[in-house]
Amino acid sequence: MLASLVPSPSRRKTAAPGPAAPGPHPPARPVRRTVPTVVTALGLFLAARFAGVLVLTLLAHSEGKDATTLLGRTWDSLWYIGIAADGYGEVREYTRLVLNDLAFFPLYPWLIRGVTAVLPLSGGAAGVLVSWVAAGAAACGIYRIGRRLHGRGAGVLLAVLWGLMPHSVVLSLAYTEPLLTALAAWALYAAMTGRWLWAGALACLAGLSRPSGAAVAAAVAAAAALHVAALVRERRLSVHSLGKPLSAVALAPLGWAGFVLWVGVRQGDPLGGYFEVQRKWGSAFDLGRGNLEFVGHLLRHPDKLVFTVALVIVLLALLLFGLLIADRAPLPLVVHSGVLLLITVGGSGYFASKPRFLLPAFPLLLPLAAALTRTARARPRHATLVVAALAGLSFAYGAYLVVMATSPL
Repeated sequence: MLASLVPSPSRRKTAAPGPAAPGPHPPARPVRRTVPTVVTALGLFLAARFAGVLVLTLLAHSEGKDATTLLGRTWDSLWYIGIAADGYGEVREYTRLVLNDLAFFPLYPWLIRGVTAVLPLSGGAAGVLVSWVAAGAAACGIYRIGRRLHGRGAGVLLAVLWGLMPHSVVLSLAYTEPLLTALAAWALYAAMTGRWLWAGALACLAGLSRPSGAAVAAAVAAAAALHVAALVRERRLSVHSLGKPLSAVALAPLGWAGFVLWVGVRQGDPLGGYFEVQRKWGSAFDLGRGNLEFVGHLLRHPDKLVFTVALVIVLLALLLFGLLIADRAPLPLVVHSGVLLLITVGGSGYFASKPRFLLPAFPLLLPLAAALTRTARARPRHATLVVAALAGLSFAYGAYLVVMATSPL
């Protein structure tokens, strides 16, 4: 391509000075119109997820269950739909737990309410629509990050791998992980490309979507700190150069902190009220003590498949995090994934849900996507076999989780 844009040396030597003599124009080369790579990434991601939904539908039909109900009204989806319809205020007692809907952040229910206000959809259908749109937006953002770091092929594979994780079935349900991942991906991309106000605003919205949205704010703050440090080294520090990154740092945590404080005020304890709500749900940050106790039980009594798979996925995530650091990935991606891992490993309660909590930690897949890209160039059949095996595992296990398993997602 570059050779076609630069005149050859022989032409430069023989060209006569002055205006060129008129002559017939050479025939125009046909313009090759190719599909943008981001469209390829989005198309493959959507194909993977639709195939997963098809497998889920077939299994549900064989078990006499309704697939649309499973997609839109499964476990936590019911809480979000209730908040969207009636606002906060529902409390249930379940054995030793007190289940308060204040544990759920508000952005997703707000979007469900907005969709049902303009479209003739039920709360469950609106939740699925929001999740599917958010999952598509997340796949595009993930592709842009993968492309920026390792090229177009790695960007496509990163988006596809994210759609083929064992728990990627959650991306097709009325759950909040697709929304958080979309906001996280584009916030991280904005921070990596110096779009500070966008990074701060998206991180703020991420903080309104899930408790773990705080990881996005931490990543944006780390990126801003790195940028300011570079300005100091280059002696380009000024009020103007500091304004946007500091604004992003100030804006990023407002969503998360605002909701936590609002719940605290409502509960009569501004700083501790939200965490008390979570504690009564059985969730607390205890530096992993509860998880270690549960793993010990699981090793002695491997009673449920979902718990064993969850343990394997968490261990693999820790390994991938080490590889991410070894590859010297950009600091915002490391911080984002590290905080999500810390929340997942350090928090107790609902062990089977931990792989779902790690779905927004898509940078963990970067080393795998880069390696698979190199394999695809050298041995395309090997790469195809790996992706096909992941797809089979994802579709089968995802359908099992939603249709057959009895543990909360």
